[in-house]
Amino acid sequence: MSISVHSRRWTRAEYETLIDKGVFHPDERVELVGGELMVREPQGSRHAVAATLAEDALRAAFGPDWVVLADKPVALDEESEPEPDVAVAPGPARRYLAAHPSRPVLVVEVADSSLGYDRERKGSLHARAGLIEYWIVNLVDEQLEVYRDPAPAPVARFRWRYGTVHLLGRAAFIAPLAAPLARIAVADFLP
Repeated sequence: MSISVHSRRWTRAEYETLIDKGVFHPDERVELVGGELMVREPQGSRHAVAATLAEDALRAAFGPDWVVLADKPVALDEESEPEPDVAVAPGPARRYLAAHPSRPVLVVEVADSSLGYDRERKGSLHARAGLIEYWIVNLVDEQLEVYRDPAPAPVARFRWRYGTVHLLGRAAFIAPLAAPLARIAVADFLP
């Protein structure tokens, strides 16, 4: 006898209705990724410190005309509302009173045990949404992974991936595409 298992896909509108109705507890770490409700990884101390370092470095690099969001929702498409560790969107913050940012210029995830998930699933999701740049602070290998040039890829999870990947060690420097004059030390992201 085989057992059939079915899952239900969610839209972003349905997800936001669940949030508005208080279905989730305030401390529940849930996000909508590709129509699926995903439990977010708990943050250990290294993860939390790296996320704070990334937030500080990006706030300094982008300046006051940009909003640097930590653990805040991003409305990528009709079936995705992830909450990246850090995202950078055009400011001011009040422009997002009616809706979450939908086109951040940079999304950063801090990864240790979630490294494969952040590379494959989140990377494909962000590429599909057309985000120009996605970074992973890789705590396992102590490096910054820089993803650029989203392109169709039929074998990828969401049928998109980034065409260019740069792996940068602690001694390297990086300039975000949306802030090309900034010069950020990769060491500023690593605990």
